[in-house]
Amino acid sequence: MAKPAAKTPAPKKPAAKKPPAKPAVNRPKSPAEWAHDRLVMYIRNFESQLDGQQEIAMGFASDETGVLRIEGLGYFEPDIITFYGRDEDGSKTQLIQHVTQLSVTLRAVPKEGKAEAPRRIGFQLNSGWIGGDSGDASVG
Repeated sequence: MAKPAAKTPAPKKPAAKKPPAKPAVNRPKSPAEWAHDRLVMYIRNFESQLDGQQEIAMGFASDETGVLRIEGLGYFEPDIITFYGRDEDGSKTQLIQHVTQLSVTLRAVPKEGKAEAPRRIGFQLNSGWIGGDSGDASVG
């Protein structure tokens, strides 16, 4: 009985060359992104001046609503800024504001809980972060 002929492997084709990577495009920032970046700067600076018994909150300009303990900040291009947090009663609160109407009062308020360290959000405010541990603004 004859042995079956061994198959010879087909010659390998040279790997296709990848096109060169496109240089990063510097797109202009939207008004919302500019406002967000500046607010982050102001929040970080404000928090750096607080003592161990204070946290940052936001007062509502021209409103009797009270304050919002800021837990997150975001934007929706091209022109919307959002603040996430809790009001004085601990209720989940969100402020949505057009950049042309932006007026924010940062306030130092007593920290919540005597044993806990004061909340500092400035280090968490990275570009694109919109609040909440999951990144989808579902704070607590």
